Amino acid sequence: MEPENQPPSTAAPAANQAESALTPAPAGPAPPAQPATEDEPYRGLRWIFIGPQGLRAGWSVLIFLFLTLLFMQVLGTAASLFVHKVLHARTGSFTPVSAVIVGLIEFLALLGAGALMALIEGRNILAYNLTGPRRPQHFLVGLAAGFLALSALIGMLAAGGWLHFGPVTLSGTQIFTFAALWGVAFLLTGFFEEGSFRCYLQFTLTRGINFWWAFGIVVVTCAYLAIFVRGSASWGVYAAALLGLFPCLIVNQKSAPRSGGFWCAAWVTSTLFGFIHVGNPNEAWIGIFAAAFIGFVFCVSVRVTGSAWWAIGCHAGWDWGETYFYGTADSGLSPQGSYLISHPSGNVLWSGGAVGPEGSLLVLAAILLILALALVYGRWSARATPTAA
Repeated sequence: MEPENQPPSTAAPAANQAESALTPAPAGPAPPAQPATEDEPYRGLRWIFIGPQGLRAGWSVLIFLFLTLLFMQVLGTAASLFVHKVLHARTGSFTPVSAVIVGLIEFLALLGAGALMALIEGRNILAYNLTGPRRPQHFLVGLAAGFLALSALIGMLAAGGWLHFGPVTLSGTQIFTFAALWGVAFLLTGFFEEGSFRCYLQFTLTRGINFWWAFGIVVVTCAYLAIFVRGSASWGVYAAALLGLFPCLIVNQKSAPRSGGFWCAAWVTSTLFGFIHVGNPNEAWIGIFAAAFIGFVFCVSVRVTGSAWWAIGCHAGWDWGETYFYGTADSGLSPQGSYLISHPSGNVLWSGGAVGPEGSLLVLAAILLILALALVYGRWSARATPTAA
């Protein structure tokens, strides 16, 4: 990743200059001038690991990923032992309780890794794209936008005859109980996935990446899929990687370094976001491409709103509507305990089949709607927020 160099300050305080001018020079030959070490670049191992902003971005990302996976492994093992040995329950089905447990493990692992990285880097944990004004408003508006866009997609599928609904399966207090449980589950999912990709990774890569580092990461990701993963789902990652190639190259050449770094980071995080969904059961290339595409749209929302709160809300609202309210498959997972029951019908390119609505070509229209909502809201929010002096 490119060096995070910042131009050193060359202005000396006026008081020191005046004092130097009034002090008589000492008798005898002048001592040899000493080099200004503070203006020299770091050398040796220190240069490899440390830059002007502290720990270099590449090392920060690697340590963050290691800590997150380590905490997930430890917490997951402990939770599995508790469920099997103490509760004598089975896991594996996509129920709200199992989703809450998995979401809690992921969230706590992310929180622990993020807190340690903030300590190592000398930052506040909210510095990772979670600061800024109107945070509760961003979250709530994003929540509504996600549910609205998903409802538009469901409406298109139903109107075309590619989705059919059965009777309501819940009654009485079950409606509110399952709604709350799924709400908690997808709030945790939104925090984990957006906290990982649009918060820490997007923030950290932005401060230390250029086009060629981004290109290398994307190429390695695609090569891994080509060598070790079989099936057509990987083509969604390839398509997302190719789609971002030339725009990032052009932006990096014509934009300021930080602006170019943001979009190169968005290319990487969006491609990786599609990559982590490849292993889901029943996934197809359209669903994987949609995951990468909506990941990029969430990066845009970070850019226009100033934080990831809109993206967190949108993510949770989309998943809650898809899984609980309309009862469709979510990235290939069929839920239990949904308000409605729905069944895909017809050509899988339009219905999504076992993948769910995200496997339909119509999902691209819904994601474009999310992009439009993010841009309109971001512009309105910028006008409504008073500019600091």
